[in-house]
Amino acid sequence: MSKGTFHIKTFGCQMNMYDSGKMADILISDGYAQTDDAQAADVLIFNTCHIREKASEKLFSELGTVRKLPSVKVVAGCVAQAQDELVIKRAPFVDIIVGPLMYHKLPELLKQKQKAVATEFPSESKFDFLSMPSGRSKFSEFIAVQEGCDRFCSYCVVPYVRGAEYSRPPAEILAEARHLVSNGAKEITVIGQNVNAYHGGGKTLEYLLYKLAELDGLLRIRYTTSYPGAMTDQLMAAHKEIPKLMPFLHMPIQSGSDRVLRAMNRKYTVDQYVETVDKLKQMCPDMAISSDFITGFPGETEEDFQQTLSLLDRVSFASYFAFKFSARPGTAAADLPKQVDESVKKQRLAQLQKPLNQQRLRFNSGFAGKTVPVLMTGETHGYSPHMQVVNIKGLACKEGDMVNLKISRAGVNSLVAEGFDS
Repeated sequence: MSKGTFHIKTFGCQMNMYDSGKMADILISDGYAQTDDAQAADVLIFNTCHIREKASEKLFSELGTVRKLPSVKVVAGCVAQAQDELVIKRAPFVDIIVGPLMYHKLPELLKQKQKAVATEFPSESKFDFLSMPSGRSKFSEFIAVQEGCDRFCSYCVVPYVRGAEYSRPPAEILAEARHLVSNGAKEITVIGQNVNAYHGGGKTLEYLLYKLAELDGLLRIRYTTSYPGAMTDQLMAAHKEIPKLMPFLHMPIQSGSDRVLRAMNRKYTVDQYVETVDKLKQMCPDMAISSDFITGFPGETEEDFQQTLSLLDRVSFASYFAFKFSARPGTAAADLPKQVDESVKKQRLAQLQKPLNQQRLRFNSGFAGKTVPVLMTGETHGYSPHMQVVNIKGLACKEGDMVNLKISRAGVNSLVAEGFDS
């Protein structure tokens, strides 16, 4: 007999998407049924992000639209961990607040039928309590192999909301991967806040990648997010030696100024970053690089910003995410002097996005007239090896197909295919 229905709304990164899937597995195993109808759900879960201020404000806006619903309301994730008191103050109708390391306790918290806050940093790993995914796998799946961070970049909340670095045992990860592939997954993305710092059981990330490549039926492997200073020669060599490992890497530099990187507590220089990109491309000539950028970090001068623009003469980025600096409470950068004026942040962001968009368009345009293998994640769209969205026109494809498509044209954000390879 069903205990009721639940609906999960997810904000933020791939780790949150993974966590939402695990929360669903836990609740389904406990007798709940998942629904797409948020208005009718008995339990309504908001899995939150705290990386930028807008993500937090979006949560409170969303909560305001459901406050009168009779559902049990749960705020989970990083806002729950970092700002539980603020959630209680601004949304007193929320019933349960649960951090990203405690969501395995959800069935127990729901059974108590009273308000609860669970934001501890437990001594045991939550992964010890998570079951295998229920039902058929999506064709493209995530596996969290590492969580937390020990680096304490001065702008980042991850160490405070996800805790110290923890790496899962290789056998546990590979068992999950085999389960996903046996249930239909064709692509697996290995994720972690600091994924190339993986050290479970004394093994390295490249060890996991080689083992994953042995799985029959798994066609594509990716990993994210990579810390530039942790890219080893062995990991880079894996891109040359593992055909299933896709030639696309998200490796955030954040700034093109060494002075700003030091203030951010990023443990690498611009030259080291460029050298790493060059090595990757020597190992894998098809390699495409994506990055994060922050404009208006406290103390960033016009000269610092111009150095970021100059970086684009040294590295051509296939994709990017760029943001204005957002001071997160509790981080070192929030209290730094010389906070940059909001209008300057906005101006620099627009100025940076223009050449980055030009690079992205130039990269995408290079595929016009070429044949690209595309994993269909819907009937009308899929992804290339380089994580480009490929939209199809007038073709009959189905979700899960791996098809060779002729690219007819390209834009900044996607490719368009109108024919199959003959």
